[in-house]
Amino acid sequence: MNSISTNRKAAIIGGSLGGLFAANLLLRNGWDVDVFERVPEALSGRGAGIVTHPELFEVMLAAGVRIDESIGVKVESRITLAQDGSVVSERRLPQTLTAWSKMYHVLRAALPDQHYHAGAIVTAVSDGPDRAAVTLSDGTVVHADLVIAADGFRSAVREQFLPDVRLQYAGYVAWRGLVDELNLSDATHAALFDRFAFGLPHREQIIGYPVAGQGNSTKPDERRYNFVWYRATSEDKDLPNLLTDETGKLWAGGIPPTLIRREVLDDMEEAAHALLAPQFAEVVSRATQPLFQPIYDLEVPQMAFGRIALLGDAAFVARPHCGMGVTKAAGDALALVAALATRADTLDALSEYSDVRTQYGAAIVQHARHLGAYMQAQLKNETEREMAERYRTPEAVMRETAVPPHI
Repeated sequence: MNSISTNRKAAIIGGSLGGLFAANLLLRNGWDVDVFERVPEALSGRGAGIVTHPELFEVMLAAGVRIDESIGVKVESRITLAQDGSVVSERRLPQTLTAWSKMYHVLRAALPDQHYHAGAIVTAVSDGPDRAAVTLSDGTVVHADLVIAADGFRSAVREQFLPDVRLQYAGYVAWRGLVDELNLSDATHAALFDRFAFGLPHREQIIGYPVAGQGNSTKPDERRYNFVWYRATSEDKDLPNLLTDETGKLWAGGIPPTLIRREVLDDMEEAAHALLAPQFAEVVSRATQPLFQPIYDLEVPQMAFGRIALLGDAAFVARPHCGMGVTKAAGDALALVAALATRADTLDALSEYSDVRTQYGAAIVQHARHLGAYMQAQLKNETEREMAERYRTPEAVMRETAVPPHI
């Protein structure tokens, strides 16, 4: 790992999508790169669907990823379904939807293996007068001109430098799941599959769209349908109940999908049939291994500390309504590399990166809060719920959800 090189060296903590974007871009800009990922095997996004935006494709091309038809599933329009399954609103909006695993596969394939170290646990990060240092659990110390913390929304590096910054629970969770398209009835497939679909039952919200299937295939009959269902969940009572497994253990940081109690899944499925359009209820009930994520906001006042930079969810966590999580991480990586290319001094470059992307990240978080205001109001008083309801017409929700905000 400590090979002698005349190139500037970057150590990247976290080998998920943000870390891979940064690694590929830096490598193509003449940097030596080492990615340290604590998980020993190939990562899995647990089937998460991803909404793509033009900026995301621009960064992928810059990172050396070849983009073709297989990158995702195209949809032409959006629909909102009433509880009886009828279409109450429709809007033309072409988009490409992909899956986390597909994105990981193409970004990881673009990075030569010698730059990616799986099962490498970082125990300490520090800056020095000339270089930064990253210490691994086996005692190895890696010196670098730049350290990028791409270690996710529970970033240990962020916690070290910004100990007072905390995740803020938004008052609701997102249930997610995938169902193979061949497991859907003909009627549901015809109604949903080639569209981005919305459901707005009282006090709830669900969206669904097609994504790549097994083996990242985007061929007809081999794809999957992905749903995200937002449900109000109180922090003091309901959330701990959802996060407790059969043995009584509370998984405060998020429960593994395989450990979600059967009764929790049964309640969720029962609610789907009671509240959702029949097409969505079918998708939910036929999904393999549904999971849920508590929804959080997080903002940081800065993204650079000397030679150490935060990237992606390590810096800003935005609710998923705007579908910008991966695009934001990609944009961070591109902005960082651009600053490094135009500034001779690494510290100046990181300072510039921090100024630009802190402003952008804060704007994305605010936009996502606006889109999630209705869900957040559900645990508040009747007046706030009525105020939020006014901005929840099918047209407004379809127009603003999962599209790039004007920032």
